[in-house]
Amino acid sequence: MSGIAIGGIFFGILMVLLALRVPIAISMLLTGMAGYVTLAGWDPLLSYLKTAAYGRYSIYDLSVVPLFLLMGGFASRGGLSKALFGAAESLIGHYRGGVAMAAVGACAGFGAICGSSLATAATMGQVALPELRRLNYSPALSTAALAAGGTLGILIPPSVVLVIYAILTEQNISKLFAAAFLPGILAAIGYMLVIALYCRAVPDAGPAGERKPWSVRLRALIDVWPVLAIFVVVIGGIYGGFFTPTEAASVGTIAAGILAVAKGMRFAGLMEALYGAAEATAMIFLILLGADVLNVFLALTQMPAELAAWVAQSGLPPLVVLFAIITIYVFLGCVMDSLSMILLTIPIFFPMIMGLDFWGLDQTDKAIWFGILALMVVEVGLITPPVGMNVYIINSLAKNVSMATTFRGIVPFLASDALRVVLLVFFPPISLFLVQYTG
Repeated sequence: MSGIAIGGIFFGILMVLLALRVPIAISMLLTGMAGYVTLAGWDPLLSYLKTAAYGRYSIYDLSVVPLFLLMGGFASRGGLSKALFGAAESLIGHYRGGVAMAAVGACAGFGAICGSSLATAATMGQVALPELRRLNYSPALSTAALAAGGTLGILIPPSVVLVIYAILTEQNISKLFAAAFLPGILAAIGYMLVIALYCRAVPDAGPAGERKPWSVRLRALIDVWPVLAIFVVVIGGIYGGFFTPTEAASVGTIAAGILAVAKGMRFAGLMEALYGAAEATAMIFLILLGADVLNVFLALTQMPAELAAWVAQSGLPPLVVLFAIITIYVFLGCVMDSLSMILLTIPIFFPMIMGLDFWGLDQTDKAIWFGILALMVVEVGLITPPVGMNVYIINSLAKNVSMATTFRGIVPFLASDALRVVLLVFFPPISLFLVQYTG
């Protein structure tokens, strides 16, 4: 039996486990172990397992994951989410749909110091939903805007998912952060345009808020200086050559912690932030271990190499292969979270992409371009039914709004996502423009 056949059988078993609601980390771990035993026996598996966890968790770059998560926890407890939303609302809240657009803008700002879409959606949902309700915004528009805006948490650097992609593909984290910046800004602008067009078509969906005097606007803008300062320290420190990404994450976390204490965070809040970061990190690291075991099994089957060779010899146009991969991501997004998709698919899809020619890109540029493209498509999965993790989070906060209502409101935002993906496919410089300045 060929490697592709064996890998396909066990991949099918993995899908069955996921359908039975077995956690993704356990599903990948069990499938990988069973496949490994089938091909090589128990002794080689046990020999691998005794060093697998240490080999994975001792990677220095992985330390940025808990640091970025903790930085986001400190930022939310330091009142930065409220300050961001207040500043954005004071500037554009008096336009039709302006408060929903302000929520999207605040999500983009919070994503710049958080790195997690789920945390961004949860934090900004708590801040913005009461104001959207007070102004009688359409439930579909308000919840959909926050769910879509939450996806900016992994698009605007720093991004936890990009860190994992960089480690899996051995790419430069700094270059990937630079590549994500313009697509992230484009995503935020696209969501705001969707809201503006929606409110023009349905004026009652997004009533205009109160116009704030300039004195209030200036005070609101002054309140967000810590966000800008932390962003400049983290991202500017990386590209200025002062810090490595890990060092920058450490400095940013300390700065966010000091700010949170200054804003009133006490010992209980500190412990909540630490526990929250620890729980999220443990979940991510367990998924990483499960993916490692599964990927070692797939390497034994030679499935990724055989698939890459088959694609290269098939004569299929590279764009056909790429759009097939994008389609698979969209379907996987209906049942899996973003990190799990990256860990499960990159070992299979990455060799395929690297063996094809796209617009004459060299190997490094192609790897970075595909990473941003995969990140964007994976981000769409956060708001697609039936899983749509961001939708579940927002609806847990807006208990009076049905899931069906929110998913109906999501449709225009998905159209914006589709347009952005097509633009990035045909115009790689959107993601590669800033990379040339990162050294």
